[in-house]
Order: sequence, then C-alpha cells, then structure tokens
Amino acid sequence: MEPVDMEIDISQQQFADPDPLLFARRYQVEALEKAINQNTIAYLETGSGKTLIAIMLLRYYAYLIRKPSSFFAVFLVPQVVLVKQVLVMTPQILLNGLRHGFFKINLIMVFIMDECHHAKGMHPYASIMREFYHRHFEAGVSDLPRIFGMTASPINTKGDSFKSADGYWRKIHELETIMNSKVYTCTSESVLAQFVPFSTPKFKFYKHMKIPNDLYAHLEKGLDALKVKAAEYLSCENEFFPWERLEVCAKKIIRNFSSDAFHAIKACLPSGIYWTIGNDIKASVNAGFLTTKVLCLTESLFEYRAFKDIRCIIFVQRVLTSIVLESLLSALLPKYGSWKAKYVAGTSSGLLNQTRTKQNEIVEEFRKGIVNIIVATSILEEGLDIQSCNLIIRFDPSSNICSFIQSRGHARMENSDYLLMVESGDSKTLSRLQDYLACGEVMRKESLSHASDHCAPLTNDSYDEEFYFVASTGARMTPSSSVGLIYFYCSRLPADMYFKPSPRYVEDKEMGICTIHLPKSCPIQTVSVKGNGKSLKKKACFEACKQLHQISALTDHLVPDVVEEKDVEETGKEPYNDDQPIFFPPELVTQGSQEPLTKYDCYLMELKQKFEYEFSVHNIMLLLRNQLEIDEKSVGFEMEVDRGLTVNLKYAGPISLYSDQVIVCRRFQIAIFRVLIDRKAEKLTEVLCDLTSGHSDIDYLILPSNYVDQKPSIDWFAVSSVLFSYEKIWNRHKNCNESSTNAFVELPPELCDVLVSPISISTFYSFAFVPSIMHRIESLLLATSLGRMIHPDHCMQNVAIPTMKVLEAITTKKCLESFHLESLETLGDSFLKYAICRQLFRTHQNHHEGLLSIKKDRIISNAALCFLGCNKKLPVNFPLHICLIPSVISLLICFKNSKLQGFIRDEPFDPKSWMIPGCRSGIYTFNEETLCNSKNIYVSGRRKVKNKKVADVVEALIGAYLSTGGEAAALAFMNWLGINTDVPEILYVRRFEVQAETFVNVRYFESLLNYSFKDSSVLVEALTHGSYMLPAVPGCYQRLEFLGDSVLDYLITLYFYNKYPGIMPGLLTDLRSASVNNNCYALSAVKTGLHKHILHASQKLHKDIKETVQSFHESSLEYTFGWESQKSFPKVLGDVMESLAGAIFVDSGYDKDVVFRSIRPLLEPMITPETMTVHPVKELHDICQKEYYKLGEPVVSRDGGVSSITIEVEANGRVFKHTSTASDKKMAKKLASKEVLKSLKAANFS
Repeated sequence: MEPVDMEIDISQQQFADPDPLLFARRYQVEALEKAINQNTIAYLETGSGKTLIAIMLLRYYAYLIRKPSSFFAVFLVPQVVLVKQVLVMTPQILLNGLRHGFFKINLIMVFIMDECHHAKGMHPYASIMREFYHRHFEAGVSDLPRIFGMTASPINTKGDSFKSADGYWRKIHELETIMNSKVYTCTSESVLAQFVPFSTPKFKFYKHMKIPNDLYAHLEKGLDALKVKAAEYLSCENEFFPWERLEVCAKKIIRNFSSDAFHAIKACLPSGIYWTIGNDIKASVNAGFLTTKVLCLTESLFEYRAFKDIRCIIFVQRVLTSIVLESLLSALLPKYGSWKAKYVAGTSSGLLNQTRTKQNEIVEEFRKGIVNIIVATSILEEGLDIQSCNLIIRFDPSSNICSFIQSRGHARMENSDYLLMVESGDSKTLSRLQDYLACGEVMRKESLSHASDHCAPLTNDSYDEEFYFVASTGARMTPSSSVGLIYFYCSRLPADMYFKPSPRYVEDKEMGICTIHLPKSCPIQTVSVKGNGKSLKKKACFEACKQLHQISALTDHLVPDVVEEKDVEETGKEPYNDDQPIFFPPELVTQGSQEPLTKYDCYLMELKQKFEYEFSVHNIMLLLRNQLEIDEKSVGFEMEVDRGLTVNLKYAGPISLYSDQVIVCRRFQIAIFRVLIDRKAEKLTEVLCDLTSGHSDIDYLILPSNYVDQKPSIDWFAVSSVLFSYEKIWNRHKNCNESSTNAFVELPPELCDVLVSPISISTFYSFAFVPSIMHRIESLLLATSLGRMIHPDHCMQNVAIPTMKVLEAITTKKCLESFHLESLETLGDSFLKYAICRQLFRTHQNHHEGLLSIKKDRIISNAALCFLGCNKKLPVNFPLHICLIPSVISLLICFKNSKLQGFIRDEPFDPKSWMIPGCRSGIYTFNEETLCNSKNIYVSGRRKVKNKKVADVVEALIGAYLSTGGEAAALAFMNWLGINTDVPEILYVRRFEVQAETFVNVRYFESLLNYSFKDSSVLVEALTHGSYMLPAVPGCYQRLEFLGDSVLDYLITLYFYNKYPGIMPGLLTDLRSASVNNNCYALSAVKTGLHKHILHASQKLHKDIKETVQSFHESSLEYTFGWESQKSFPKVLGDVMESLAGAIFVDSGYDKDVVFRSIRPLLEPMITPETMTVHPVKELHDICQKEYYKLGEPVVSRDGGVSSITIEVEANGRVFKHTSTASDKKMAKKLASKEVLKSLKAANFS
C-alpha cells in the first residue's frame, strides 16, 4: 500500500466550492491563525470541526504544493477505519516510507496528525517525530513541515498517576514536546456549547447480586469436573503420538471438552420448548441466569422506548462481551419494540472475526436507522461521526481519559444522554469517572495558562538511538525498527502451505547471547550477538539486517530484494499495437521496364502426383525478373492439395523475351487463372484488353512447359492458343448441346469447376495447383530472408538453419498446413528456460528461489518477449551493459529493428485472394522497408497479430536452431538476440557443510540413482524442506528445485522430440505436459519411496503424504501423469524429484546427460503417444474448438479453503454443465471438465 499525498488544487475548485472560511466558527478561525504561524495541536471536543480547520490549513498551503511542485501534504490518521473515512493514510505507512528512504520529510509542507494523543512510546506518530523531525530540527534544518495535530483529549492515560493540575500539565507538556507544537483550545466549554451539543452525563447504579447457592454449588461442582478433564486432555502433551493423530486428537479434545461444558451448564437451565431467557428478566436475574448489570442495561434502554428514532452505542471492553450482549439484546428487544442491535469489534480479535467491510456496513445501517443499537469495543471511539446519535451507554467504564471524552462526544444530538454504569459501592470507579468528567476543564485551563510558553526541546536520549544509515537513499534503521524489518524480510521468502518462513530466537540470558535462526532459504542462516537482556533481541535483529544489506539481500532502501513491480506495471500500461505488416518477397516484385527485350530467369516446377488419376500434371515454367535468393539450387516440398503433390523447383537458365512475347504470355496466364478463379467471360475480356497499358508490381510469368532436345522449354503452342476469340469459346461453353470430343475433369476442391476450351485438360489441371505452389514459394522466400537476416556469418559459427525449419518456425496453427511451429516452440521454450535458469542459478548465488523465479519470468515470459520485442522504441546502439535486464532489452532492440512480426504466417491461404501476376484489376500497394541487415523487403498489407504469436515464433526459432545445430547453435542464436546466457567465471560456493550420513541414507540413494555423489551434502540439501528448522542443516531444496525443474523439463522435451521426429505438431506439447507436471513427479516419488526420506517438520505435510501413498496403493495407479487422480498431490513430492535432478546436475559439473541417466529410471514407464491421455481441460477446449461448441467462462468461488468451479458447454442446442469442488482451483477445474467431457461423449453427437 503506497502513501497518499494530498494536494488541494484551488484553481479547479475555488469557483465550484465556496471557501470554508466563510462558514468557519470563531474558534476555528483562531485555530487556523495559530496553525499558520506555529506548529499547533487543536484540542477540541469530538464533533467540533477539527477536520475543517485542517482543510482550511491545506487550502492556505495549496499554492506551495500545487504541481509541478515536489512538495506535498500528508494527512495521517491512526486507524485504517479512519483512512476509509477521509481517504488518506496511516502513520505506519509514512514511517515506513521515511525509514526506507522513499520519502524525505523536508518535502512535506503540511503534516496533519489526527488523534495525535497517540504520539507517545513506540507509536508511529512518536517514531516519526523522534527519528526524523527532531533529528532534522536539532541539526538546524529549516525546511521542516508545518505540524498540525488534532485531538479531543491531549492526555491518553488513566489519570490515576496524577491528581493535581500540575500532573495534568506534565502530560500535556510531554505531548507538546514530542509534537514540537503548542496546544490550542477554547477558553471554556461554554464557547463550544454554542455550536456543539454536549450530552448529559448520568450515572446508573446497579447492585451486585451473587449467584444463588444451589446454582453456585452446581456450577462449582461442574467446573471442578471440567478442570479434571482439562488436565487429562492437556496431559496428552506429554505423550508421543504419530503426527497424523495429533490434529485428530486436538479436534476431538476440543469437541469433547465443549460438549462437557455445555451439558454442565444445560443441566442448570429450565427445560421446555417455550422457555427463553427473556420471558421474565427479573426472574432470570433472581435465578442467576442474568446479572444485575445486564438488568440495569435493559431497564436503562427501556426508559427510551418513547424515542421513535433511537441511535444508541453501548461501549464494552471485551470482544466476547459485545458478541454476548448483541445476542441477548437481539432476543429481548423484539418483545418490547422494533429496535435492532448489532455488534462491532476489532478485525484481529480471532473470535468471530469481523471484516472492515462488514463493520462499515453495520455503521452505515446505523446511520440510516436500520440498526438502532451498536454494541462496540473501543474501535468505534475514534473516527465515527453520526450526528443523529442520541444515547451513549458505557457498559464497562472507560479505560482512560481519552476514551471517556471520545465516547461521550459521539452523542451529537440535542438533549442526548451519556449513561455511565457503576456498581453500587464501587467508590474507586465512581471517583475516577467523576475525575474524568472534570478533567476536560482542567486540561483546558492548564493548556491556556501555558499557551505563551515555548516548546521545550526533546531530550537527546529520546531520539539518540543507534541507527544504520544508507547514504545513497537516505534509508535508516534502528534496533527498534529492525525487529519488524526482519519479520517483513522473512515474509517475502518462498513459502508453501506447509511452512511460513519466520525467524527463530534462542536466548541465553545467563551468557547474554541471543541467536537468530533465519529460514533455510535465507543466505544467512544464523546471527549471534552479546548484550544486555532487555534489548538483546533488537540488537540481534539489527545485526542480522545489517548483514542482509551487506550481501544485497536487502536493497539500499532496506527492503527485501524483490524485483520491482514498477517496470512491469509501466510495461502493461503501454498498449500492444497488434496492427502488423504483411511482408512480401522482393524477388517477386518487379520494377517497370521500357526496354524492348526483357531478361528473365527461368525456374522449372516439376510436379509429381502421389496418386493415379485420369489426367496427369504437367511441368510449369516460372519466369522472374530477379533471381531467387534461395540457399539451394533445387528446392523440393510437399503440397497437401488434392490428394498430395510433390513440387521440385529447379533453375533452368536465363531467357530474353520481346515485348510482344511478354504480352502473349501475360494474356495466357491471366486468361487461364481468371477462368479458373472468376469463371466470368466479361471480366476476363476487360482484363485482357487492358494488358498493353500500365504496369503491374507483380509481373512474373507462369507458363506451361515442354521439352526441346531433352531440355525444359516454354510450350509456346499452348501459350499462343489464347489468341482465339474468347466470346466464342465462352458461348461454346454455354451452348454445349452437340456432341464433342472435349472431356470433363474434376478440378481440385480449391478451384473446382468444369471448363471446355482449346487448352488441354492437363494444362488446366496443372495450373489449378499454381496459386498454392506460388504461396508456398512466397513463404519459402520470406523464410530465406528471415534466415539470412538472423544468421550473420560472423556470429553463428557456420551453422545454417534450413529454410524449411525457418518456415516451420514462422507458421502458426491457423495456417492449416501439415506443419506448424508448435513442436519447435515447445522445444525452444524448454531450452530457453533451461539456459536461463542455469545462468541465474550460478550467477546469483545469494538469491533464493523466489527471486530467481521472478528474474526468470521477466526474461522468458511470453508477454516480455513479445511486448518488449515489438513496442519499445530503443536505439540500436543502446548500452546493454548498463541495462537492468539485458537479455530482454537486447531482444527488444533486435526485434524492433528486424520486424520479425512481419514474417509470421498466421492466416490460411485463400486461392481466390491470390494476386495473379501481370493483372492490374486488383488493388495492391507495396511499400518498401529496410531490415536490420540493410536488405529491403516489401509490405503488401496489414493484419492483426496477437502478442503471444510473436513470442511463440521467438521460441520456435530457438527450437529450430537447437534441432539443427545443437545447443551451441541455439546459444549462439540467443546471444545474437541479446539473451546472454554466458556464465561469468564465478566460483560456485556451497555454504552447505553437513555430515550427510547423519541425515540421509547416502548409499541407498547412490544405488537408486546409479550415481556416486562427489559432495553428498548436496543430497541432504535436495531432500530438506523449508520446515526442517534444525540448524545442523543450513539450507533447503528450493534453489536446487528451481534448477532441476528446468533441467528435467528440457531433458524430457528433448527426449520426446528426438524419439518421435515425425509426430504431428502439437503432440510433442501434449507429451511434455503429460510428463512434466507435479502429479507425474509426485507419483514417481511415491513409487520409488522417496517420500520416506524427505526431511521436514510439518504435521500437515506428513498427513498429506500419507494420504497420497494410501491413495496410490488403493488405486494401483499405473499411469505416471496422475491426471486420473481425484485429488491433488503434495507439491513437495514433485519438488523433491526436481531438486534431486538439480543436485545431480550441480554435483556432476552441470552434465545434463548424467541427470537423465539417473532420473529417467525413476520416471519409467515413460509416456508414449499410444499411452498418453490428454488433460481433461485441454481435451474439452480442443473439442469445443473443433466442433464449434460454446465453452463458457468458468465460474469460480472459494469458501472455507475449498475451491468450486462450474464448467458449462453449449453444444447443438443442449447445455452441459457440472460443478466440482477441490482443495485447489486447478483440481476443481480438471474434475469439472472431466465430467462435462463424459456428458458430451455420452450424447454421441457425431
């Protein structure tokens, strides 16, 4: 939660809102004048308008804090409930900001503190003044903020320690000193009474009545019996139970004891269904069921039954009292009227805990009159302002003067009452309350009599506490503040449901030594200090924080070293521009030529059918003005058109054509393609008549081919056949009644039609495939351009990536090709993760798993790769060595200039949208752009590309280099991108020195893993959970698990990619998902017995592991991916598998092949395409996508630690819906999807 600075912009409000000064009362104006001239504490009654004085003061300083000024105003209130009211902040937030150097006190122009009587002891108000204001004040700093405090009572004590006026003044003087302010108050209560209604105090006395003897004797006997049972139950602490029985026993003990207590009390109560405690209140008092104090309360309330609109607050001390009284009043009030009662108690009581939202709802209902009576603890003494409140009852006496005055001030209506309940004969309480009634006038007189005195300086020992200062940020820390800081640091360490990290203290008071044992994931394990007993814990925390800062675990702001969220938030605010270019190969774009003789480069398209058919395909000649920039002299590829076609493109040599020959060739190709595509003679005639004028950007020639002297040549006879009259031919086609030798042919589905013409059927049939072939050639040319752009000769170590691999990497699933990027993307994703994790693990040796994961995610996440790569406008020569995240920034520089997104193929090919070469009837605009390798490329249009697609292509290109040239090529490619995975020459220092055999069976694990550890302590680290707090084991498995996770992921993915090279795209992803998951690893851990060797100290983990093992044996689970399980497995089991892999990886000198040889037997049998089951969530999504079913958004709820998810699918007019519950959301979603799948399959729509 960030502090809120308050800026009053009069320029925007001075005409809209009247100046509050016009409505201010005389004493408010006087207080404002004092506050302008000096630091001031406004001591005025609740409801007297202190906040208005603060607003006027802020308006006065508005010209100094109006932006772009760096100064600001701060309004502090001591409780969050007050922050909700006035939308400012608590003092702890400001104190934290000042301590950590995020704010400077000299930038605060106005400093307003509501309820400033709290400024004493270690309260944040006092700490702010001591640690910052007075230090700067004594140092002679002049630009300190104007202090304005507000309180209804400058004294916040019981008052027992002082009876004289001097005693009151000493307390007021202490507040003035710490606040460096003078108290302002009205000359008398009568001045305020002109504007503020004062309630009438009334004492209500009740006589204490003892419980009847027989009831007392019965309860005493029952209580003695309960004491005996309680002692028996507590004796269980001295017995040794298995961990799994502890929780069960504890619940049983509580349940049995509560039942015994209930029956002991129930035996004393009258029986009968019509009896209630409110039937006869006095009879219940006489019987001992109610106290005379409660009777006094009810009788006092009933005195106000004539009030139509009662608003009453009953103040009590204990939360339990408020709950019981509210319950009692709710039972009694309906019998005597329509009043409604509710209670409001603290949010951290632990007993029927109320949320702040609930409290606010009750207060709002009270304000509206829906609720008439609130039973409240001291939480409502400050901040509540309800002018219609007309009755205050102090059921329990006020704990101090301030509480008394504040609760009294809540009665804001005229003729309101303030009832004080006192036991008859309790003279001490009565005297104290009478003193409280009189103390207001005493405090007022003492404040006025010393108004001209100067503020005394704060004594040095009050703020001269030792502190640790960071010069670069101004952050400071004292021994007092270090205690909270060490807990805050531990709370930011990695945790799970079995362990919440926190420090553990061991004090030896005799030796004067305190030792802090920090959590296992902390780079510092223990800190010991010597000193005196009172401040020993603070001193130890102070020393621990200093050491954490020295190793950068705490930043220079003295906060935990977590990756700042600011950059991430700023990145997310900038919208991704999904409007991206469509690139077109420059080889196919022609610059106009007026020469009579034009030179062309000829390429022969050899077509070969994969099936027997009545008509055979003929070869086709492609003539280009520019030679194709392809890496191979001959390019072959498979086409999925019709029933399969093989195309082999070969260079056939140059040829020169005269202009009239070019026109004839154009007429031929336009005629044949227009007939195939448009099937309209009128449009064809119009196009052909326009051939002699103008110029087309796409002007290559596609002509039929034959062989002359065994050499490929242009079939000029077929080309010249287009010189006939088209109208006659089309008419012949329309009036085909006479017998004819012309045959009919069934064309490919993409260009299906029946046609009769002088051109041979085989030629038409062959040319019907040309649009798809040319689309593939265009794609190959783009892939070649991209490959050359990302493959400079000097940095890829002569590892060339095949053009087809590049094409696969830039082709998405939406293209509906026989290949797409998913397999390469899956491979590249796993390798990228592996390479980054390896580098982070070795480079940041003091970072815990949480920090390493954040850094990894910022580098490899899809959002970072795409968003930064396409949107950041950085110069090419950006100094990468000073960048916080060099890998990501370098990547974005490269892709911003390479325009990778323009190469992506993300749309299915539509032959009817193909640009016929030489035809100018279509509207095509080509814009030239320059790539980062200074090569030109053309943009043929724009299209929408989602941000994830760009990131997927990045990972697919990594996978392409990996699969082609191995890890060296992939790493070289990543380095070229800017993803630096080089590990500096840093000696990896292990801080783990233990006698491994003491904790684990090393020989057993070496036999199980078929690996001998060089340093067996790494095995202990791999098996130690964070809850295992024995200092003899100085670390836990989290860092090794972070590393092993990526190693196993990559090894398993690479295994499947190499083992099944011909699998369909997407199947690799499914195999990886089924093998690389917690359930798979957890089941493998159970099968091999690893769960027996985990070092932990968590009762819940022990219970969950036992249930998992039992479920495994009962179900006889043979699968290893665990998706058939009805419950989630403990993540710790999967983590241990990953940490073992990480341990072997480190111990073997980062040899991943050794890891796979050791871990693979534990994962057997490995999943195969035949044995794999798709995850229910993915299977349901795929079915809905394929069959066009409507899959609704999951409806998620969580109650009592249980997640509930509803999945709904609309298919063929029917709705399939199921709700499942589980301990976590993922499991609930899986179970719900599984049930919906069953219903869909049972419906048998197919």
